Amino acid sequence: MVVRDWLSAAMNNIMNAKKAGNKEVVFIPSTKLIVEVLKIMKDNGYIEKFEVKKEKFEKVIIKIGKLNECMAIKPRFFVKKDEFDKYIRRYLPSRKYGILIVSTNKGIMTHQEAIEKGIGGSLLAYCF
Repeated sequence: MVVRDWLSAAMNNIMNAKKAGNKEVVFIPSTKLIVEVLKIMKDNGYIEKFEVKKEKFEKVIIKIGKLNECMAIKPRFFVKKDEFDKYIRRYLPSRKYGILIVSTNKGIMTHQEAIEKGIGGSLLAYCF
């Protein structure tokens, strides 16, 4: 089977490991997008730690933190700076609980950072 969306596959691997009761997840390959999303998840406490090991292939080892759910958003909706509220209500259980991960022209960031900077972007994933 050919994987076309590596971010979605990584998020599914994390959720499958969490549902199985595992605290660590290993997946191959690692992409820059996945690493940036994992950095944001780590900064917000959803992942305790992760490391990228370069052996024959790059692989990512993740230790799951206080994560309830994380999923990739498909299709990747483009959101204007004043339209985040619609997607917060759609994907997050509460306005103050969880994050939307957004790809903007200033880099990958959470929806709170994008609202503060007054920029829109493409929705990648959500975590809570």
